[in-house]
Amino acid sequence: MKILVGLSGGVDSSLTAALLKDKGYEVTGATMSIWDPSLPTPATPNNACLGPEEEDIKTASAVAKEIGIGFHVIDCREEYKKIVIENFKDEYKKGRTPNPCIWCNSFIKFGALPASAKKQGVIFDKFATGHYARIIFNEETGRYQLRKALDEAKDQTYFLYRLTQKQLSETLFPLGEYTKKQVRALAKEKNLLAAEKADSQDFYCGDYNDILQFSAQPGSIVDKEGNVLGKHDGIWNYTIGKRKGVGISGAKEPMYVIELLPKQNLVVVGTKKDLYKDVLTASEINWGSVEEPKEPVKVQAKIRQMHTPSNATLTPLPGNRAEVKFDEPQMSITAGQSVVFYQGDIVLGGGIID
Repeated sequence: MKILVGLSGGVDSSLTAALLKDKGYEVTGATMSIWDPSLPTPATPNNACLGPEEEDIKTASAVAKEIGIGFHVIDCREEYKKIVIENFKDEYKKGRTPNPCIWCNSFIKFGALPASAKKQGVIFDKFATGHYARIIFNEETGRYQLRKALDEAKDQTYFLYRLTQKQLSETLFPLGEYTKKQVRALAKEKNLLAAEKADSQDFYCGDYNDILQFSAQPGSIVDKEGNVLGKHDGIWNYTIGKRKGVGISGAKEPMYVIELLPKQNLVVVGTKKDLYKDVLTASEINWGSVEEPKEPVKVQAKIRQMHTPSNATLTPLPGNRAEVKFDEPQMSITAGQSVVFYQGDIVLGGGIID
């Protein structure tokens, strides 16, 4: 079998390629190029997903040579700009907080990258990455299921919920059965160049305004009653739950951003208790591992990557939407982020919080 590995130059993808090569597969590495050099260089470019790529490409190329596999650089800059960056800017302009890694995974890493590789003449049967997740084929339902990684602390299924049945059927996640500690140890054992390389920590390590490049749009910061408490230069500088830098002094208790109103250009603040809500609606639902339910179902719902999945009732709505009613109120439910639905270790699907 011929396997194309998304090779970033990091320890996870490097070990993925090495493990597959050891199993006797014909492995080829591919690194996607997404960096727009017109953007200012972030302060710590090698610790972000989006930044200058020269060193990462050099490392990935060296790893491929070390392992003894072919290597290609795939130009995904135009697709990344249209799909990820434009969505990122559009969502912030609307007073929402997007998760660019989710769009990147669905449409670039598992979309544009393998598709463009095929156009370049790279022949492969499966596509593999170093994500911490598992894919199981359910004989009873005839569907591929996305499941949590063995190492739940490193599980990345939250970022992968938009993968389709076709993508899941063509993808391998060799690290899903390993812990991060085991991965580091195996990489050192194999003397891989990336064995000690730090993990990417963020989408972009610079100021998001470098990417947004919006002109200042001054407005008011108000409380729940509409009383003006301060001024802001643009609602995109705020997100639900933000406390530091809100710019309000003299309040009797800490104030948090609880709502953004783009049409009125208002930032609404309140106390911590105002951040808790027990219901949300989501759109653009992707049902990956299961058929769309027709009736309400019990799930564990996750509203951000670092959020512990919480018990909830999911009710399907017309127009590829859903309502999620939590058993207990959750803090800082944020429009533009994703909500992902689990039952145990199975990812049922997810959508964009409205």
